[in-house]
Amino acid sequence: MYNKLTKTQKTIIHILLIAGSLIMVLPFVWMILTAGKTIPETTSIPPTLLPDSFQWENFTRAWNVLPFLDFFKNTFLMIIVRVITTTVFSTMAAFALAKLEFPGKKLFFWMVLTQLMIPPQIYMTPHYLYAQNLGLLDTVAGLIMPGVVSAFGTFLLRQYYMQLPDELMEAAIIDGASIWQVFWKVYFPLAKSGIVALGIFTALNSYKSLMWPLVVNISQEKLPLSAGLALLQESFLNDYPLLMAGTVISVVPIIILYIFFQRQFEEGISTTGGK
Repeated sequence: MYNKLTKTQKTIIHILLIAGSLIMVLPFVWMILTAGKTIPETTSIPPTLLPDSFQWENFTRAWNVLPFLDFFKNTFLMIIVRVITTTVFSTMAAFALAKLEFPGKKLFFWMVLTQLMIPPQIYMTPHYLYAQNLGLLDTVAGLIMPGVVSAFGTFLLRQYYMQLPDELMEAAIIDGASIWQVFWKVYFPLAKSGIVALGIFTALNSYKSLMWPLVVNISQEKLPLSAGLALLQESFLNDYPLLMAGTVISVVPIIILYIFFQRQFEEGISTTGGK
């Protein structure tokens, strides 16, 4: 369809895409530049775009004000555990809902859909009570608990498995494979791009999780990056360079993650939603 457009139409599309890209990038550029300013420069009228001299010490101040090493450790531990448990449980549940027949299959699937339709804030109180009864309040394990399973992941991978032909299972069973072997050796490798996409979605959602960490944990050393930045804003409300420096520090790891897994992320999105 794109090849059928005229040269003028293609030019207009390119201009709109470039303009959209600049609009998306501008907040990040402003954040980095603000991190290098002094406080008077950030409050000057009219506002200045470039700092007179980039203040690298703002990053040092932000790093020393809060325990960023603990924040990073808690965040990455939460991401790793959630990604592993979510992909494992969602993959098995999705395969069962897509390819197996058992009593109550439709009921279980509608239960999954129901969880997707209910706002996550509704689950906050039950999750807190579970964490309290299990003795997980103010612990790193408490951060991880609500994300070990994912209704979204189950639904996503179920749609992916539904696109794979049933003949693969029939052929494998005729060759003597068990259901587990069919899942692990036949369907699981074919769902690799969808599983990688789910892992990246889970990592991103865990990285930006804010409300639950603030509810379940009190100690600074038990908080992830998102909640730690919220504490930074409360303590240094008008110190914009310090706030932006802390934000830049927190953004760097997720940018690195995207750079390394960009191809898998794009493949997962296009394959899962396009076939």
